[in-house]
Amino acid sequence: MSKELFHPDRDQIDLSAVLEALSEPTRRTMVLDLWEQGESTCGGVGKYGSKTSTTYHLAKLREAGVTRTRIDGPYRYISLRTEDVETRFPGLLKSVIDAAAKERRG
Repeated sequence: MSKELFHPDRDQIDLSAVLEALSEPTRRTMVLDLWEQGESTCGGVGKYGSKTSTTYHLAKLREAGVTRTRIDGPYRYISLRTEDVETRFPGLLKSVIDAAAKERRG
């Protein structure tokens, strides 16, 4: 049985934590991928280096309140908390996604 993962409540999502989580290029790319794909398994967003590195980055995003992890049997499904982040910080997530998409295009 998996232990329950920490997710801050909407009103606990802190701007500094979100900005810190999104300051790392790998995590911005993960957020962009989740925006484009919707909910994904850890393996679906696992092309960012080692499994340990991917797990670390996903935990940072989850603990900041940017993503939610849903456990279903042996699988973990990751999704953006778009509505929660947008409610707390209107326009922030879309701005980050737009910038990440621009970075990707070069």
